[in-house]
Amino acid sequence: MNRGFGDWDGSIEDAKRLQRQLAEQVVLRDDFADPPRWLAGFDVGFEQEGAITRAAAVLLDAESLLPVASEVARVDTTMPYVPGLLSFRELPALLAALDRLPHVPDLVFVDGQGIAHPRRLGIAAHFGVATGLPAIGVAKKVLCGRHEAPGPSPGDRTALIHRGERIGWMLRSKARCNPLVVSPGHRVSMDSAVDWVLRTLRGYRLPEPTRLADRIASRRGDLLG
Repeated sequence: MNRGFGDWDGSIEDAKRLQRQLAEQVVLRDDFADPPRWLAGFDVGFEQEGAITRAAAVLLDAESLLPVASEVARVDTTMPYVPGLLSFRELPALLAALDRLPHVPDLVFVDGQGIAHPRRLGIAAHFGVATGLPAIGVAKKVLCGRHEAPGPSPGDRTALIHRGERIGWMLRSKARCNPLVVSPGHRVSMDSAVDWVLRTLRGYRLPEPTRLADRIASRRGDLLG
């Protein structure tokens, strides 16, 4: 089967089993080039009333945060939306978009959850394990867990806790905007995940990698070139 799906039989119950199995492979320590040369942002949208999954990938220079390449991959959607199983719906298109980039990124930002997931395998974690790439999840809404509201200033953060375990951060990335959910996906520590999101903010709510990918995936922006 496709990368990241192992011996999945296509059922919802077996998808949950595979999530728990893959979650054991997630590495929550820093294991990426320092400093990285290339960053990448990924996001997913849908076309034709959900029949086509549209994944956008943007490659950025890590120092300047300027985009150097962007790609879109369109694949047939093979799984309906099931809460908590988003990666099984989106991963094939994301992998196709990754394969089109001219350079392998050193650090990946994915629009979605990392380990801030009931079974600790959101889309960023699934993507990281499937590709082996260091990955960070940057989500707009909480999927699970409890948290206190972060302070009002950019950079303020509080811990996101689920079943007594810290699974991510609630990060105020921009004043007067709802906080982001930041969690490590793979080969990135909890502290570095939020640190790199802060490093890549440029006055918007979203960090540059996922902000640019979001524009393309949602068809609000054009491909580079």
